[in-house]
Amino acid sequence: MEEKGKVRRFEDLVAWQKARGLTRSVYELTNSGAFAKDFSLRDQVRRAAVSIMSNLAEGFERGGRSEFHQFLSIAKGSCAELRSQIYVALDARYLDHPTYLALLAQAEEVARIIGGLRSAVHKQKGNGKSRRPGLRAVPQSSVLSPQS
Repeated sequence: MEEKGKVRRFEDLVAWQKARGLTRSVYELTNSGAFAKDFSLRDQVRRAAVSIMSNLAEGFERGGRSEFHQFLSIAKGSCAELRSQIYVALDARYLDHPTYLALLAQAEEVARIIGGLRSAVHKQKGNGKSRRPGLRAVPQSSVLSPQS
């Protein structure tokens, strides 16, 4: 029987699930209109969003808390990059204001979740727990628990 709160796969991470939703939103928004024709910005925005998900997955699968912490930092940096690019898209009038606000809120939520997870992993690193980041969940259930 699997213990409640344990995360066994990167797909169980709420941070990864939310990053996937953010990436889906980015692809939907960049598929049409003038945004779709600005190949450089469109591709850069997509790469930043994909980078968030990818770094969460890669860091988790590497197996060590120190490496996972490092990849969480990179994923959080990609969130900042994406948020900056969202401003560019707004200024270029590729996004209307309500869409911009919704996408920005989604990116900020992902960044907060990653930040919480990074703090939890950092605390676990300090406790000498150096292997598999997902073997013991921390009390921050909103950060680690799988979605239903």
